Amino acid sequence: MALKATVFKVNLQIADMDRNYYQDHQLTLAQHPSETDGRMMVRLLAFIVNASETLSFSKGLCVDDEPELWDKTLSGEIDLWVEFGQADEKWLRKASGRAKVVQLFTYGGRSVPIWWKQNQQALERYQNLTVWNIAEESVTAMEAFVGRNMALQVSISEGQIWLSDNETSVLIEPEILKDI
Repeated sequence: MALKATVFKVNLQIADMDRNYYQDHQLTLAQHPSETDGRMMVRLLAFIVNASETLSFSKGLCVDDEPELWDKTLSGEIDLWVEFGQADEKWLRKASGRAKVVQLFTYGGRSVPIWWKQNQQALERYQNLTVWNIAEESVTAMEAFVGRNMALQVSISEGQIWLSDNETSVLIEPEILKDI
């Protein structure tokens, strides 16, 4: 019998001064049985920094030719394609051809610089690709917020992301390895 996804409800209040975006979002996150809490929180962080009324999670790990997070136009064109981890260059090439903007959120501590050194030259040619790295300490700190029902407040200013609930606040400063 296959394991089922764990469902998380997130009440998210976003104040993004960098983009002048101020909105509340009610999200349902499905965590695949093979997905860690840290990876799920990186997916939530990617939603936070790209939040819009049309941004949505796809079927994710269950579908091969869709990103896990995307923003599509009403006509079905993909404005934003978001991937996670240390993605394969061929997969990012495919994404870059299908979407206006592609973002990759890497995490994993010491393995990221090794992956980046091996892939940087190939990835530099994709003009619509941004690569973010989330430090291992930030991923670990975000895991403290994980609960079946989360109420989180986010403040973004000058690239700094403050994530908090009623008890804890965490500063997240993503490193941009490659920008558009």
